Amino acid sequence: MTPDLPIVMGKIVSRLPYVNPADAPAPVREALQAAQPLNFFRIMAHAETAFPDWMRWGGTLLKDLALDPLLREIAILRVARLSDVRYEWVQHAPIARSVGATDEMIHALGRDQINADCFSPDQRTVLQFTTEVVRDVRPSDEAATALTGLLSPREVVELLMVIGQYMMIARVAAATDLELDKPMGASVYGTGG
Repeated sequence: MTPDLPIVMGKIVSRLPYVNPADAPAPVREALQAAQPLNFFRIMAHAETAFPDWMRWGGTLLKDLALDPLLREIAILRVARLSDVRYEWVQHAPIARSVGATDEMIHALGRDQINADCFSPDQRTVLQFTTEVVRDVRPSDEAATALTGLLSPREVVELLMVIGQYMMIARVAAATDLELDKPMGASVYGTGG
């Protein structure tokens, strides 16, 4: 997966049907209508009782954290790369740009170059920690110590929440053969960051 590949729409047919908002229960319909019409949301809407709260949770992770939005987005792109899930990458590369990621950073992430010069030492610390959480579950003492020297306990937990959320999203997208949507960028969440 690299950000240089063209987006090919409709190559795969999802393993699950997409929820039609008109046929959904009121809380699901309202949550879908409040969001952009992404295929991922229309798959997640099958979990009728969890979906409205899950949408609020996702919004909180993208708008209401102490964690720096750029650190959040490079962690999300790292999860997408390690999970080899193009859907997540396509949606979050523009969001990352909207909060300050450079093309050089995005290309380096796509090539697994988390120690590239385009990243600050703090960003490298977050990327290493994210890598170890995704690959090993428990990060090394070295990675954890470096991160706790950089971020507050609140920010560490928020980063872990982001990593976990986007690992789940990657797995749902992969397991359902989710069809790619056009990138919505930051507009998908109604914010630039």
